[in-house]
Amino acid sequence: MSTAIDITPRRLPELSAMLRLIKPITWFPPMWAYMCGVVSSGMALSGQWPLILLGVLLAGPIVCGMSQAANDWCDRHVDAINEPHRPIPSGRIPGRWGLWIALAMSALALIVGTQLGSWGFGATVVGVLAAWAYSAEPVRLKKSGWWGPGLVGLCYEGLPWITGAAVLAAGAPAWQTIVIATLYALGAHGIMTLNDFKALEGDRKTGINSLPVTLGPERAARVACWGMSVPQIIVILLLTTWGQPLHALGIVAVLALQFAAMRVLLRDPKANTPWYNGTGVALYVSGMMIAAFALRAFA
Repeated sequence: MSTAIDITPRRLPELSAMLRLIKPITWFPPMWAYMCGVVSSGMALSGQWPLILLGVLLAGPIVCGMSQAANDWCDRHVDAINEPHRPIPSGRIPGRWGLWIALAMSALALIVGTQLGSWGFGATVVGVLAAWAYSAEPVRLKKSGWWGPGLVGLCYEGLPWITGAAVLAAGAPAWQTIVIATLYALGAHGIMTLNDFKALEGDRKTGINSLPVTLGPERAARVACWGMSVPQIIVILLLTTWGQPLHALGIVAVLALQFAAMRVLLRDPKANTPWYNGTGVALYVSGMMIAAFALRAFA
């Protein structure tokens, strides 16, 4: 007696796999950064909620979701080594559906971006181009452990922050806002470096020179910690100089807690990175919002 097993390839993607493809868990950083921009603009929020919610939707589910779909499509061979259960290598999103989803979401992002004025549309164009430059050949900045995480940090933290401030103010943000947003975006390089730890084996085999591959996990973790800490120290000094000592003190407090978390991380970077991503990163973005409230004084 035998049992027949249906091994016919799928023709249409699973709905649950499509949701997993755009990774809702990754939407939070750009949505939070956009809200930091909204807060730092100094504008009253009453009557602005449709514009705010549209910007949050664009920054998170649409642009960030699109970038995740594009990355998974371009990384399908790497994921077959690192995480074969993911939607594309597992076959739950068959054929070229991953590519079509990423392209459709790119078009949707540009359409929605037109509703946020020239600043919002311009930022959307930059975000879409950056997403494809990070993942797709022949550019594929992901191959570099320096340029790749730097680009993602700028697009996850700096770009939505500046965009949120510009959209609410209907014009260029204060230069202080641009400086602080850029510093936090540069610090996010360390966060993105830690994110590369989960793909260490596949990156090494496929020629992606992430910092965990080129420097080794221990050195890469130390570089990431310095990369996150130095920009925050500069933010503290700037806010103190600009007459915002209480906000600076708040960031000192969250940075001190990050230092404690970093000590745990550095004991065993490969094992402790997931834990740090749930603790140290939360503290990092908390400091962003504290800084955003400080910047209202310059709007």
